Parts: sequence; structure tokens; C-alpha cells
Amino acid sequence: MDTVTYPDRLAAELLALGVRPGARLIVHASMRAVRPPGRRTTWVVAGLRGALGPAGTLVVPAFTPENSDTSRDHQARTAGLTDAERARFRAAMPPFDPAATPAPAMGRLAEAVRLSPGARRSDHPQTSFAALGPDAARLTRGHRAACHLGEDSPLARLYDADAQALLLGTGFGVFSAFHLAEYRVPEPPVRRYRCVVARPGGSRWWEYEDVALDDSDFVALGARFARSASPGTVRTGRVGEAACTLVPVREAVDFAVDRLMDDRSRPSGRGSARGAPEAVGT
Repeated sequence: MDTVTYPDRLAAELLALGVRPGARLIVHASMRAVRPPGRRTTWVVAGLRGALGPAGTLVVPAFTPENSDTSRDHQARTAGLTDAERARFRAAMPPFDPAATPAPAMGRLAEAVRLSPGARRSDHPQTSFAALGPDAARLTRGHRAACHLGEDSPLARLYDADAQALLLGTGFGVFSAFHLAEYRVPEPPVRRYRCVVARPGGSRWWEYEDVALDDSDFVALGARFARSASPGTVRTGRVGEAACTLVPVREAVDFAVDRLMDDRSRPSGRGSARGAPEAVGT
């Protein structure tokens, strides 16, 4: 294969999978699965943008669990530290800066998009999104700080735009749009979150209440959606070296709302405000 044409090959594979030119496309990706030549993630960005065309907008999660002391990431990184060591670690954590804070937990594609010229990023200190394309500013604008992934987040804007979601070498376990469904069930459980933010004169810790995010049943939820969806709704194939799934955001979220209302209302269901599994980035 002539590596110069690699982005064109990816674009053709994405179009064959069903990516719509001009669409808003949110991508959850594993570059280890895609295996671009020379680990050139920028070629994958070029392939995605080539499939979307000049009217399309590419979106990625740019979550920052490193910014929170209530996240699983923080708990893992501070496990085994003494109280004094944990306090020093916490005091050294920098505040979130949408223009500069990296998102290493989201992988190489998310970082490549975030760092691309013209990219826009939403302002949420834990669950921001980065976007490239003509609709990037609108999709990332107004991400309310006390709303991780609900109605005042880019996920709701993607739902309204009839966006597509591409699981590029990943599975439904990281499908962030299912979290929007958690906000849409009646009286969702809530919990406290805490992160470090920038303020005039320095940084400070900010604590707030939001929906208790729980991704522990997303794999099973996605499998049920794929089985029940009408033919052609959920499309699978290969892009690069990766097995991929292409999903319409609106249909997936609507399906999840109905199922979560049933499943999590049962006595054995998840979603307790205390002790519920967290989503990456919280």
C-alpha cells in the first residue's frame, strides 16, 4: 500500500461503512486497533475529515479525569500514598484550561483533534469535547460546568443534529451518548463531584452536584440496541485494521432511555448516588 494515499483509503472505507458526508460525527477510537502506518494519527484525522467533507464536523471526547479527585483515575493514581503524599499530590494538580489541558485518557485521536488548527473545545473542566469543522463552535458552545453529559452539553447538540457515532476499534462500553440517556430518565440519581478550576488570582477546588454517571451496563445496552434495531441502523465493518460500529446517536439515546428506565428501576439495578460506577472523566 502506498502510505501517501492512506487517508484516502480510510475515507473510502468510512463512506462504505455509512458515514454521511456533511454529518456531525462523534468518534471513540483506539489507534492501537486502527494501526495507521508509522502511528500517524494525523492521517486518521485526515481520513475522517475526508469522508465527512468540508461541510462535516468531527467531534471527540476530550475528558480530563486527571483534573478531579473524585474520579476513578485519581483514586488509581493515589492508591497507596500516605495522607501527606496524597495532600501534596492534590495541591499540585493544575486547574483545567480548555486551551492547554491535555486529555491523555481519551487516546491519541482525541489529542490529535484537540491540537488540530481550528479545533474548538467545550469548557467543562472534566468532560469537555473537541471538534473540527464548520459546526464546531456551535456544538461546543455553552457546555455548562454543572452538566457533564446532559442537556447543556455537546451530546445534546449532537442528538439534535441527528449525528452519527463511530466506534473505531472500540465498543459500546465507551459510547458516551448513552450518558445523555441517563439524564433523560425521570429523577436520575445524583452525586457530588469535585475538580480544580481556574479563577482570578489562582486556582480553587469546586464541588457540585450532577447525575451519577454509570457506564457499567453500556456494553450490554449496546448489544441489545444492535440486536433490536431495524436492518441497516447499526452498521459494522473494518476501517484500517479496526473492527468498527457506526450508530445513529438519536436512535441509540432514545433506545437507552427506555431500557434504563426499566433496568435501573429494579431493586438490583444500578445508579445509586453513592457508590455507583463512574464514567471516565468524572
